[in-house]
Amino acid sequence: MSRYPAIRGLLFDKDGTLLDYAASWPPINREAGLLAAKGDAALAAELLRVAGGDPVTGFALGDCLLAVGNTQELAEAWCDAGSPFVLADLIFALDALFQGSIARMVPVCPLDDLFTRLRGAGFTLGIASSDSIASVTATAAHFGIADTLAFMTGYDSGHGAKPAAGMALAFCAATGLEPAEIAMIGDSRHDMEMGRAAGAGLRIGVLTGAGTRETLEPVSDFCLDSIIELETTLSRN
Repeated sequence: MSRYPAIRGLLFDKDGTLLDYAASWPPINREAGLLAAKGDAALAAELLRVAGGDPVTGFALGDCLLAVGNTQELAEAWCDAGSPFVLADLIFALDALFQGSIARMVPVCPLDDLFTRLRGAGFTLGIASSDSIASVTATAAHFGIADTLAFMTGYDSGHGAKPAAGMALAFCAATGLEPAEIAMIGDSRHDMEMGRAAGAGLRIGVLTGAGTRETLEPVSDFCLDSIIELETTLSRN
């Protein structure tokens, strides 16, 4: 029995929350930089630095643009920093790269098992990501969780961008839940701030992304090592 009976919906971020950021994204970040630089290695390194990434490892630091921004925000920053792409073309190319990389992503745990248990426990489940809706739906299908989800949204779904409340409020509108009945689960301050802006009943940070305990604990109700601890947290704390 949950210690939080008012929580009926669980809204998850995707990258860094369902998918292990360090195991999945660094090489893709490097590829994105080279793509945006049209193969110019020096420019690619600068673009990664502009977005808060390490040009050698590809890892994104803290709550930087590369870790928490959406494709449009990233493309705008890179065009301003010297990418030779036209903005619309760069957005399209980056979205295509990210969607094409789904098979290389590493889940934090067997997502189909976890989501089946959570839905069986009576929770309504959703994903709110700064990735495109095409990538969100393809990710859900690839990892076998699409049928467990009542809601999916991306930065291009028309609900606004994190950290504004729009995505979380759209989850509520789509499912009939009140904001106080949902928990927002994510790896960044943007996720926690979106939950707060929407009036979410719980904000749960996880440490499988670019965020740290120091950045997440002040803005979350719980800070977990990963979503593997979610069931125990909801039932015992």
